[in-house]
Amino acid sequence: MPDQVEQPPAIEASYKARAVEGFLDLHFYRKVGYRLALIFSHLGMSPAQVTCCGAALGIAAGHFYYYRDLRLNLLGMGLHVLSNAFDNADGQLARLTNKGSRTGRALDGLADHLVFLSIYVHLCLRHTAAGGSSLVWLLALAAGLSHSVQSAVADYLRNGWLYFAEATARAELDSAQALQADFDRLTWRGAPRRKFLLRLYLNYTREQEWLVPCLTRLKEAARHHARTGLSHEYRQASAPLIRWVNLLATNPRMLVLFALLFIGQPVWYFVVELTIFNILLALFLHRQDRICRDLLAEFGAQARV
Repeated sequence: MPDQVEQPPAIEASYKARAVEGFLDLHFYRKVGYRLALIFSHLGMSPAQVTCCGAALGIAAGHFYYYRDLRLNLLGMGLHVLSNAFDNADGQLARLTNKGSRTGRALDGLADHLVFLSIYVHLCLRHTAAGGSSLVWLLALAAGLSHSVQSAVADYLRNGWLYFAEATARAELDSAQALQADFDRLTWRGAPRRKFLLRLYLNYTREQEWLVPCLTRLKEAARHHARTGLSHEYRQASAPLIRWVNLLATNPRMLVLFALLFIGQPVWYFVVELTIFNILLALFLHRQDRICRDLLAEFGAQARV
């Protein structure tokens, strides 16, 4: 029998942690997602099924961005918002029913990429159908790669906060080495779906460790040399940063895209991705590197005592 939430817990039980939730998440998406999660639990749906439904809504939203008709664009925006609500609900359902898994996180990431792939492709088709340059495809490719990197870094920094500052089991700060061992134990014949999703998650984790190596080193140092006060020190140093990291999350992107659709210039979304969001990425990486270096220096000083 599918797991269900028999007595609805407080909504906070479905959060990762308030500190890593964005403003719109806390005041809108998490509330809607919580209600949806309770409904899906009652219906016996799994988090993976919710993820797939949300992806279908997001992919459909991308199609409605193709048209130069604001009414159809508004329909796409509505589907996009609903897709994002489902994207919140799948994780909330997983936490409420204790059904979270690495393959679930991999499927969630794949769904997010498919949604934005649909959006990018339809925006390019919209531009070229109106006589625009085909070079927009190169612009979209560069923006898409930037988007992928930005999302990976933001996710890693949020999980770094959960791991060090919150010391919670909900931190998804997996190591590529451990994932590789799990991946090698699976066979394509015995568990093809799990192995495929774990391959995606392994690649994603390797990307994160390569992009933010200082956080990986800090995790290794903390694992081998326990140090009292690390959680407090990390919280103090990272609190100003973590409040801004969500600027690289989905909600700000959606707001920018919606604004550009309203004025009929959605192709400029790619430019915003390549400029403003990449500038924010560089600033966040620089600040995180300084934080980790300072904390690692404290580990070195302790080791010499």
